[in-house]
Amino acid sequence: MPAKTMKIALAQCNLLVGDVEGNAARVLDWAQRARDGLGARILVFPELTLTGYPPEDLLLRPEFQRRVDRAMTKLCREVEGIAVVIGYPREREGLRYNAAGLIDKGKLVAEYFKSLLPNYSVFDEKRYFEPGQGPAVLELDGVRFGLTICEDIWYREPAQRAAQAGAQILLNLNASPFHAGKAPERESLVQKRAQENNLPIVYVNLMGGQDELVFDGGSFVMAPDGLKLSLSHFEESLACVECEIGGAGLALRPGPRAEPLDEVESVYRALVLGIRDYVLKNGFKGVVLGLSGGIDSALTLALAVDALGADRVEVVLMPSRYTAEMSNQDAAEQARRQGVQYRTIPIAPAFDAFLGMLAEEFRGLPSDHGARRATPEDENVASPPSTPLRTGLIVPPPQPSPVKGEGAMELRVFQANDVTEENIQARCRGIILMAISNKSGRMLLTTGNKSEMSVGYATLYGDMAGGFAPLKDVPKLLVYRLAEWRNRAEEVIPRRVIDRPPSAELRPDQKDSDSLPPYEVLDPILQRYVEQDRSLEEIIAEGFDPDLVRRVVRLVDRNEYKRRQSPPGVKITRRAFGRDRRYPITHGF
Repeated sequence: MPAKTMKIALAQCNLLVGDVEGNAARVLDWAQRARDGLGARILVFPELTLTGYPPEDLLLRPEFQRRVDRAMTKLCREVEGIAVVIGYPREREGLRYNAAGLIDKGKLVAEYFKSLLPNYSVFDEKRYFEPGQGPAVLELDGVRFGLTICEDIWYREPAQRAAQAGAQILLNLNASPFHAGKAPERESLVQKRAQENNLPIVYVNLMGGQDELVFDGGSFVMAPDGLKLSLSHFEESLACVECEIGGAGLALRPGPRAEPLDEVESVYRALVLGIRDYVLKNGFKGVVLGLSGGIDSALTLALAVDALGADRVEVVLMPSRYTAEMSNQDAAEQARRQGVQYRTIPIAPAFDAFLGMLAEEFRGLPSDHGARRATPEDENVASPPSTPLRTGLIVPPPQPSPVKGEGAMELRVFQANDVTEENIQARCRGIILMAISNKSGRMLLTTGNKSEMSVGYATLYGDMAGGFAPLKDVPKLLVYRLAEWRNRAEEVIPRRVIDRPPSAELRPDQKDSDSLPPYEVLDPILQRYVEQDRSLEEIIAEGFDPDLVRRVVRLVDRNEYKRRQSPPGVKITRRAFGRDRRYPITHGF
C-alpha cells in the first residue's frame, strides 16, 4: 500500500501591526492560495499573525482584544478545505497569552500558549503576556503536530516537552527580527533541536519592516539530517513541503532551496525593506533628502531609490560657502544617474540672515573655534582642533544671491566663528528640507550613520531633523562596504564620492578626521563599547590608545540626550540605539 502524503505550506507574509481585520483578510487569501494553488492540507503563519509584531501597548486596549476575538470567529467560520495555524493574543481569566491556534473545519481545534517570553534587547513580552504551561500536540489526518512559538525553540525544554507528548513534527511560529549574521544562527539552532528530538521542525518567520525592526523571513523546514526547504529573505513567499506518512513514520521530500545571502547584501536588503515599509505603511507619498556629495547621503539616496523608485524620491543640494564644487558636481551626477528630481537651494542667504539677527546677541561673547560636532557642552564639537584659535574673525563675504533682483548682502563683522555658526548652517538645511517635506507630503530621510550618532557628531534640529534615519545603525566602515556592493553591477554612486575623505563642509577645508579618530580606529572601539558592553579597561587591554578610548567612551555616554531626540532607523547590528540600548540621559556611572 503506497504511503500517504500531506503538504504543509509556509506563509512568509508581511503584516501590518494593529490592522487586525486586514491581517485576517490576508490569512483567508493566503489560505485559499495554499489550498487551491498548492494543494496544501495545512498552512502555517508567523507569530501574532492577527496583530502583527510587536503590537506593544495596543495590547493594553480592551477594544484591541475584542477585535482579535471577532477576527478569530470570522476565520473559524470562513476558512474552508484547509487547516491554518496562526498567532494571536488570547485573554483568559484576566491574563493575556501569546497564542498559536489551529483552525480546521470551522473550529479552533488546538491552542498553545508561548512558554518562554523574551524580555531583552528589543523584546518586552513580559510587560504584556503570561507564560504558558505545558505542550500542545494535535492530530491531523494521522500526523501528530506540536506547536511552539519563536523564543521557545531557542531553548531545549519546549521542543522536548512536545516530543515527549507524542509530536512527530513541530510547527514553530516566529517573529524573529533581523541583524547581520542571524540567519545561519537560526538554522544551526533549529537543526540542533531537530536532532535532539529526532523530529522535523517547520520554522515560519515574519517578513517586513516595523518601525526600527526588519523581519527578514528566511523561513525553512529542518529535519535531523539537514535542511529540506528554505524561502528567500526579504520577500513574501508561499511554499510547501511534502510529508510522506508510512509505517516507518514520517519522511520529508526535499523542496525548493533559496540561495543564501552574504552579510553585506543582507544588510543592504534589510535597509531597503525598512525604508519601503516605514514610508508606505505610514502613508507618505515618497521621501526627500539632502544630497551633499558625501558618502552617507549618496548611500541613502541609492537605498531610497531601490526601496521606492526614482519617482518617489526628491533630493535637494544645499551648498554653503564652504561646499567644494566637486561636492555639487558629484551630488548632481548621482541624482542624474538615478533619475531623481533634484534642485539646488544655496543656504548663504538664510545663514547670513540668521547671523544678522544674532549679531548683537553674539557680540563680545567668547568663541571656541572648535571642530564640528559632539559634546553636550558644545553640542556638535567632538574635540578642539590642533590649530590656534583665531579671534575677531571676519565672516567670509556671502556669495551673490541666486534670487533674481536681489544683490549681494552686506558684509558684516562678528565675533570669531565657532561651532555655533556651523550648527546654524546645518539648521538652515533642516528648515529647508522640513518645509519641502511639509509641502510635498514626502517624508524627510536623515543621512547620519551609527559612528556619528555614537559620539554625537551631528546637529540637533539640523542634520538630525527628519522622519526616518536609514543609516542610524550602520557604522561608517560598513557604509563604504554597502556603497561598493551597490556599485558592483552599476555605478550609481560616483567613484569620487567613495574615495574622497569625508567632510561636513561647514568651515574651510574641514574633514571628519579633524574632529574624530580615523573610522578604522573609531568603529572597532564603538563596536566593543556599544554592541558588546566591553569595559573601558577591557578595550584598552586590546591595544587601543588609552586616552582615545576614554574620550570615545565619554562621548558615547554624554550624547545619549541627542540620540533620544533622533528619528528611528533600521536595526541591522546586534545592538542598536533606541529600544535595543536604553541608557539614562542623566547618570553618574
